Amino acid sequence: MLEQVAPVSLSDEFCKKYSLYDNSGIIVNAGGDIHGALFALDLSEKAVFEAKKLGYNLIVTHHPAIYGGIKRLDAVNDPQVRALADCLKSGISVISMHLNFDSAPEGIDYYLMLGLGGRNAETLCKLSGGAYGRVYGIEPVSFDEYKKRVSCEFASDKILFYGENKIIKKVASFCGAGCDDNSMAFAIENGADVFVSSDLKHHEITGLLQRGINVIHMTHYASENYGFNKIYQNVKNGELPSAYFNDGLL
Repeated sequence: MLEQVAPVSLSDEFCKKYSLYDNSGIIVNAGGDIHGALFALDLSEKAVFEAKKLGYNLIVTHHPAIYGGIKRLDAVNDPQVRALADCLKSGISVISMHLNFDSAPEGIDYYLMLGLGGRNAETLCKLSGGAYGRVYGIEPVSFDEYKKRVSCEFASDKILFYGENKIIKKVASFCGAGCDDNSMAFAIENGADVFVSSDLKHHEITGLLQRGINVIHMTHYASENYGFNKIYQNVKNGELPSAYFNDGLL
């Protein structure tokens, strides 16, 4: 079912094409048939506790439960290892869907665009069955009004807003930590009025402002949990795409 939403091959293609690293797919295989799945942005002891309380034996995360190589297993001092060890002891499997959830046709980056008021987009990273990084038009709105809408839609009072109160017509957005030289150049070349992402550095914010582009600095959680929750709802309701698209736009 998850492969139908966002094939792990998308992550593999993303990494190969853009020189990235990821570790998506089955992280823990405890065996047995799946009779309940908990969705959590990250694997944590709290997530494992909730899965056990509900009697579920699968946790689906966005961020990989194991990202790089593990050199030692210290369940005393390392909360991540404790969570993994608890999964194994409790018969709970773990699947992590990272860059493939980001770049799927109806993935986290796509839903970030919808939440920000966009629909059809030009995309930065084009894959055979998906995309990441978008620039799109929205209904013209003042930046002050747009700030209120974004804070409300993403249910967060931790979002930071930079720039003057001008009319916003075009938005560039990148879920997660999506700000780098390429994404900023993409936003500038496509005439974006505002740049939206998370984990931006000071020089990136000031560089965009000097170019006349306002900045919406989301928390990493807010930029990704919004779309992750949409994917969860689709899987829960059985609203799965019959196949993923090939145009790399939507």
